[in-house]
Amino acid sequence: MTKKVVISFPDGEASRPLIYELIKKFDIIVSIIKADIDGGRRGKLVLELDSDSEHIRRAIDFMKESGVDVSPLEKKISYDDSKCVSCGACTSACPSGALSISAPSWKLQFQPDKCVVCKLCITACPLKLFHIEFAD
Repeated sequence: MTKKVVISFPDGEASRPLIYELIKKFDIIVSIIKADIDGGRRGKLVLELDSDSEHIRRAIDFMKESGVDVSPLEKKISYDDSKCVSCGACTSACPSGALSISAPSWKLQFQPDKCVVCKLCITACPLKLFHIEFAD
């Protein structure tokens, strides 16, 4: 099972080896999708956790007990591909590589599993085809 979460470190906790602890204590494969750390003081990470559901639940409980704020990534980006002209403006704004254009079709390809919901594609698209959907 995989689960994407956003974790926020309180002041002074960003230098802690949290990823190592998750791997070692809970046998979880951790992928850092996006990171924003302020000089070791504060930080926010988007993580993808891959393990069985019990290990993930225990790891999330551990982080919360350690003072780290954990929230599920409940938003996703979608776009109206029927109106897309594959101009590529969104691809240059996408830091995660979720949006790409390549030969031979030269059509926009969107890989939602890579998306970190940074919302840069929303402002980059000249046709305003991207929008945020909230999970149920």
